[in-house]
Amino acid sequence: MDMLREDAIASAGLSEWRKLAQGLHARYAVPDFASGARFVTAVGSVSAAHGHYPKVSMGPGYVDLKLSTADAIYRDDDGVEHIVEWVTQQDVDTARAITACAADLGLTAEPDAVSVIELGLDTADSAQIAPFWAALLTGDADARGRGTPGDEIRDATGRSPNLWFGDAPEASGQRFHIEVYVPRSIAAARIADALAAGGTIVDDSQSPGLTVLADPEGNYGVLCVAEGPAPNS
Repeated sequence: MDMLREDAIASAGLSEWRKLAQGLHARYAVPDFASGARFVTAVGSVSAAHGHYPKVSMGPGYVDLKLSTADAIYRDDDGVEHIVEWVTQQDVDTARAITACAADLGLTAEPDAVSVIELGLDTADSAQIAPFWAALLTGDADARGRGTPGDEIRDATGRSPNLWFGDAPEASGQRFHIEVYVPRSIAAARIADALAAGGTIVDDSQSPGLTVLADPEGNYGVLCVAEGPAPNS
């Protein structure tokens, strides 16, 4: 199934979901564990009707959901097809069904509470070092390039954060950095909080999609939001 572009995802009107990194994310507040378990069971039932299931995690007072398609089709500028992890129409349809399910159970969405953490590593030769990082992070050589046309490392189980590679000369300085994906609605406040805590802006030329910040010791962190229009609310 073809991947959806950012504008198509935004125009779907999924007010309780946010597109972060490769997937759609939602958080629903639940009063207790039993309520969360009932919600997850209901999500399983409505997802089965679509033949597509979210990744689910639970914690005190919340249920987090992620929807993505592992075999979405991406076509590059030359028309070459790549199989990638991304959002497709089946994710949008399943998200709508889950939203209706949550409403039936009287649950409240907390879309501004979702976030995704990824790792970035600048390198002059990702092909050379990617096998090492695939082995160390996942123990699976096939994790290299999974869901991407590049060398990025993606753990199919979700236990390890994704690791992507940026181009950098051999003698570059700091190479590792953390990427934090947040909803567009809270990006400015998150940057302000980081600056108030002693951080500085290193590069905001691609803001609001991407802002590079540094802590007081000069360690980099990157705040990312979806490139396309903000979701309808």
